[in-house]
Amino acid sequence: MNANLSRIQPLMGPEAYKTYAVVSPLSTHFRPATCAEANCTYYRDGFQVRVEGLAPQVLHAVQNSGRKYTVQKPAEGETYLVFEPGQPCLRSSLHRVRVEDRPPLYVVRDGDYRGNPRGTKARVHHSPDNWLDDFATHQQAIADEIEKG
Repeated sequence: MNANLSRIQPLMGPEAYKTYAVVSPLSTHFRPATCAEANCTYYRDGFQVRVEGLAPQVLHAVQNSGRKYTVQKPAEGETYLVFEPGQPCLRSSLHRVRVEDRPPLYVVRDGDYRGNPRGTKARVHHSPDNWLDDFATHQQAIADEIEKG
């Protein structure tokens, strides 16, 4: 858990809660993309790499990546490889774009951020309307219990 995250301390154990989420997992809702598809700023504007401080194997890989670059030395002990726009960045293998015809998943899980102590399986609704109806029904059940006292 993130130590800097500020949360209201729950009054009950996680088994008393439900978590509603709309998710688009990276593994199923995104695909690899080119720099152009990902609107990569390094592809669009070009980029530079400072040579000083790079491990020799990294410098060798950058210099032999097949990308076109020029060497600039703006000051003593300061060397940059400057890559022109329109070529893949050095992190191009990490680019992903959303698969457009995949709607998000509407998920309801027992428990909260602390976990699901009962170990029940998450329910995935087939439409946002069903998910919203489940949420509204759950909220009404809570309101009814509060009203009872």
